[in-house]
Amino acid sequence: MASIAFMTLGCNRSQETTTDKAPITKPQITILGDRLTPEALWAMGRIGSVNADIETGWLAYTVSYYSVAENRSTTWIRICNPFEDMQVMDEFVGSDPAWFGNSGVLSYLKGGKLYLRQDKKDIEVTGVPEGIEGYLWSPMRDKVILIQTVKSHETTADKYPDLPLATGRVVDDLLYKHWDEWVDEVPQPFVYKLEVNYYGEGEQITSAKISGGVNMLEGTTFECPMRPFGGIEQLAWNPNNKEIAYTCRKKTGLDYAVSTNSDIWLYDIKTKQHRNITPDNGGYDINPAYSPDGTKIAWLSMEHDGYESDENRLFIMDLASGKQTFLTKQLDMSVDEFAWLNDHSLVFTACYHALVQLYRIDLEGTTTMLTEGQYDHVIGNICDNDIYLLRHSMREANEVFVIRTQAETDAPEEQGVQIPEIRQLTHENDNIYSQIERGQVIPRWQKTTDGKDMLTWIILPPHFDASKKYPTLLYCEGGPQSPVSQFWSFRWNFMMMSAGDYVIVAPNRRGLPGFGKEWNEQISGDYGGQCMKDYLTAIDEACANLSYVDKEHLGCVGASFGGFSVYWLAGHHNKRFKAFIAHDGIFNMEMQYLETEEKWFADWDMGGAYWDKDNKIAQRTFANSPHLFVDKWDTPILCIHGEKDYRILANQGMAAFDAAKMRGVPAELLIFPDENHWVLKPQNGILWQRTFREWLDRWLK
Repeated sequence: MASIAFMTLGCNRSQETTTDKAPITKPQITILGDRLTPEALWAMGRIGSVNADIETGWLAYTVSYYSVAENRSTTWIRICNPFEDMQVMDEFVGSDPAWFGNSGVLSYLKGGKLYLRQDKKDIEVTGVPEGIEGYLWSPMRDKVILIQTVKSHETTADKYPDLPLATGRVVDDLLYKHWDEWVDEVPQPFVYKLEVNYYGEGEQITSAKISGGVNMLEGTTFECPMRPFGGIEQLAWNPNNKEIAYTCRKKTGLDYAVSTNSDIWLYDIKTKQHRNITPDNGGYDINPAYSPDGTKIAWLSMEHDGYESDENRLFIMDLASGKQTFLTKQLDMSVDEFAWLNDHSLVFTACYHALVQLYRIDLEGTTTMLTEGQYDHVIGNICDNDIYLLRHSMREANEVFVIRTQAETDAPEEQGVQIPEIRQLTHENDNIYSQIERGQVIPRWQKTTDGKDMLTWIILPPHFDASKKYPTLLYCEGGPQSPVSQFWSFRWNFMMMSAGDYVIVAPNRRGLPGFGKEWNEQISGDYGGQCMKDYLTAIDEACANLSYVDKEHLGCVGASFGGFSVYWLAGHHNKRFKAFIAHDGIFNMEMQYLETEEKWFADWDMGGAYWDKDNKIAQRTFANSPHLFVDKWDTPILCIHGEKDYRILANQGMAAFDAAKMRGVPAELLIFPDENHWVLKPQNGILWQRTFREWLDRWLK
C-alpha cells in the first residue's frame, strides 16, 4: 500500500478514454538492430487480467495495445480454450471480464456500459447508470453490485448557480485532492436487482436489465472501494446470496487524511444492517473473500494505524463463532494477495528475497511454496483447483500461466513435497523477444555497513563482454517500501536501460519488504541514514569487485522515494557519480509534509511534524532534507515531474531544477502538465525514454 511508491501497476479504474476511432490492434514492428527500443517497448501487448470459467474451462484475459502515433490505447478481451493450445474463440474490445455463470457467457464493461456476451453476440444490460467503475454478480445471478460515484460535497456551482463559469474551489477540509484528481466525488457500491430473459433449451439470453438500486452507504460520503487503487476486490458476496462483505474506512476530511484504519464490514441485503468484524484492528483491513462453503471469511490486515507499509497479514474468521485466526503468524513475510483454493486451504503471493512466489496455506498455518525461479507472480483466479497466474520478470512482461495442483498430490510420498508443474499459456510478445538480445539478471549478496546481508540485482547489457568496462547506473527504488523484485515496468525498464550498454546496480536496500519485518521497518524516520549507506555500499562494492564496472562513469537514477534518494545523494556522493536523474522526487521535506495529500504517510515515515522541535525523529528527518545540501551539488542533474502528481507536487522538481541552475550545475527539467506520479500517455512515454537516454549518454559516454 506504499503511499509514494513507484509502482508497476495502475489503479483498477480504466485509463482508456472512450473513442469512436478504430480500435488499436496488435502492432507489427521490425526492430533495426537487436536492442530494445522505446518504440518496441510501447508496441508490446500488456496482459492485465485472466479469468477461467468453472463450467467450460475457457479463459478470458485482457491485453492492451498502444498507438504512439494516435497517443491512445485499446484493451481487448480474448476468450481462449486452454485445452486446445489456447485457440482464440472470440476477441473483442472491453474491460473487466467476468464469467456470468451460464456456460460460456461472459460479462464486461465498455464505454461505461455493462454487457453480456454469448456466442459472439452482445446483450446490453439495460438500466445501468453511465460511468460505472466496476461490478460484481451475486452467486445466484439475481443481483449485481455496481460501483458508482456520488457527489462528496457542495461545489462552487451548487452554491453560486449564477457563476457557472467560475473555476475556483472553496476548500474547508483535508483530502481535497488525491493522487491525480480533485475530490468532488467518491465511489460507493449500489445493489441492483437483475432480470435476465432466456429462450430455448440452450438458454440463449434475449435481454437483461437491472432495477431498484440501493446505495449500501446511503447518506454518507465514505469511499468503497478506497481511492486511489482499490477496486472490486474490496467487496465480496457471501455464497448464501444474502450478505456482502466490503472494505471501508468510515472517515472523511482530516480524519481520513491522517488514518489508514479501514475495516471489513458485513452488509445484510434484507435488513440493510452493517456489522464491523474488525473493530479492534488498527490499520488497513482490506479485500474480504468468503470460503467456497460460506462458513469463513478471509482478508488482509495491517496492525498499526497510519503505517501503510506495515506487514500485510492474512486473517480468517469463522463466521459462526466469530473466532479470528492470524493465519500467516509464523511467517516473517507480507502477503500481497490471496484466494481460496478450497474450503480447507488458500493460496497467496508474498515477496521473499526479492522474488514474489505463490504459496499454499491450510487452516492450521502449514505453508507450501508452489512456484520457484527468478520471477514475480500475480494470482489470476482458481478454477477447479487449477490456479491461473500472471508471471513476469525483469526480462519479460506478463504472460498467463497455469498450475495444475493435482500434480503435487501425484508425487510419490517418499519424494517429499514437490513444486507442481507450471505451464505457460500465452506468448504475447515472442515476436519482439525474438528480435532483441536481453541482458542477464544476476543476484549478488553484499555486506552492509552494519554487517547485514543485502541482495542486489546486477543487470548486464546485451552482448555482455566481461573484458570491457561499462558505464554503470545505481538504481534507487521508490516506495519507500516497494521491493526491487522481478518486476517488469514499461518505463523504469531494466532491459531498456541496459540496452544502452549500461550495467545496472539495483539494491534491495533498507526499507524494502521481502527480507523480514525489521529490515522493512528500519527506514521509517531514517531517510538520510542506513538506506543511503546501503545505496553507497551497493555501488562501491560493485566498483571494487566487478571488473566490468567503469567507476569513472557512474550515474544514479530513481523515482518517488528513489527521486528523493537521488536529490539526497547529489549532496552527499563525494564525486562518485557523473550524472543524476530524479523523477517525481521529494526535494524539500518540510514542504512535502504539508503538500502531500495522505497525511498518515508523512506522519509515520517522517516521524511527525517539522514544527515539533521536541520530536527527535522528526527533527532528524527534516534535517536530512535534500534542499539543505544544495551547496554541495556539483553534478549534472535531470529533474522530471508531472503536474498532476498530487502525491509529490511538481514544484518539488521545479525547485530542484532551479536550485541546480542557480548553483551553476548543468541541469534539465522535463515537466509533464498532463501526467501524474506516473507517465501513462504513449508519446509522453517515448519522450521520457529519449530524454532519459540522451541525458545519460551525454554525461557518461
